[in-house]
This record gives sequence, C-alpha cells and structure tokens, in this order.
Amino acid sequence: MNRLAGKRAVITGAGSGIGRASAELFAREGARVVAVDLDQQGLAETTAAIHAAHGSAIGVAADAGREDDVRRFVGRCREELGGIDVLFANAGITGPLRPLEQQTVAIWMDVLRVNLLGPFLAIREVAADMRKQGGGSIICTASVAGVRANAGPIPYSASKAGVISLVQTVANEFYGSGIRINAICPGLIETGMTKPLFAAARARGSEAKIGQLNPLTRYGHPEEVAAVALFLASDESSYLNGQALSVDGGLTSTLPFAPSRKGY
Repeated sequence: MNRLAGKRAVITGAGSGIGRASAELFAREGARVVAVDLDQQGLAETTAAIHAAHGSAIGVAADAGREDDVRRFVGRCREELGGIDVLFANAGITGPLRPLEQQTVAIWMDVLRVNLLGPFLAIREVAADMRKQGGGSIICTASVAGVRANAGPIPYSASKAGVISLVQTVANEFYGSGIRINAICPGLIETGMTKPLFAAARARGSEAKIGQLNPLTRYGHPEEVAAVALFLASDESSYLNGQALSVDGGLTSTLPFAPSRKGY
C-alpha cells in the first residue's frame, strides 16, 4: 500500500478497461488521480468507485486526441493538485477491421489522432511541469500490435508502433531531466475494446481458445496491465526508461508454431 503516496496522476481512457483498473489501483496506492475519458458515464463510474474506497479522484470528460481538451485536463491537475508526477496516456481506439483496399484516409486520421497524436499532446503538455520539479513518470499504452503483425487492424498497429517510437525518442529528448517514459504493450486483454471478439467466441462456445497462442494459453485482465502501470508510475522503476514492456502472456516471445499434443 501507499506505493504512490503523495503523487499526482493523470490517466486517460479511465472510463473502462485498463484505464479504469489503473485509476482505481493508483488511488488505492495513495495517488490523487485525475481520471479522463470521453465516456461520461464510464468516467462517473470510475470516480464513484474510487470515492467509495476513500480514494482521491477528479473526473474530467475530455477527448484525449484534441489539443484544447488535453490542455484542459492537464490544467485541472496543475491547478487543483499543484502539479503532476505521473501521466498515463492510455486512451485509444481500434478503428474498424477492414481489408487494406477498404480503408480510408478518414479512418487512418481518426485512429492516429487518438492513439498517437493524443499521447504526444499529453507528453508535451506535462513536460514543462515535470522538468521544473526535476522528474516524473510518463507511461503510454502501446500494444503487441505495434511489435508484431496480425495483432490488430493496420491503422491501429501502425499507430501503436508509433507510440513505441515516440517513447524511445522522447526518453532521449528528456536527457538529464529526471523524467522517465515507458510504454506498455498489452496482448489480448478483455476490455470494452475487445468486447466483440469475446462476445463472438462465447456465442460459439470457443471462449476457452481465446489467448491459446501465448505460452500461458489464456487472455489477460485489465488488472494485470494496471499492476505493470503501477510499477512504472512508482519509484520502484526508477532506472527503467525508454522501454516497451510486453504484457502478453509471452506472445511476442515466440514465432508461430503448432503446440505438441504430447506436451513437448
């Protein structure tokens, strides 16, 4: 407990899934949380859960991919909490799953705006605050789809590869500042974003097969990713910087293979 005592944290995409699990965990560990999401109902549920557990949370309805909104929610943290110690740029969208020939510029621009421009805007907005106070921790949600092919739609995968590059590049931009920045690359996690996949599998009775391609042979849960975000937000990860950590049951450790029926 209290691994984030006294820290002020902004978490985008906090209305559901990984963002909600992280907001609740950060608050339990002593952080004062500014929870951000475009989904006002989901946001209200997250902040209500934190308050019910006697945690500290401010809910801000905002679009993480719009410059004015980013300035507004970072400003709320600055004005009401006196600064910012942790940024978890987690908000993201998948976009439609379509063949290459059916994708449009509008689809690409929307996915890139939220998934890649959004983290950039938030990082840029908190940079001066963190430089002034001599450090901070920034976490971005990327994806295994940004590391290997066939883990998501093409625009989504490209945007997440961009997030990994953004983290690596910015880590060096922050040279000597004390600011750390890292990415988390979730594998298949049951969230609102992946709900259609899970619903379809359950409808046909094949839920047990979800996640079977990784060595743990299962899918993940938002709380498992939140635990990694907590580590990155805390001082326990003080020498971890510019990295992309896969939280995927070992999926990206392997090449395609057919598991042996004999177990070896």
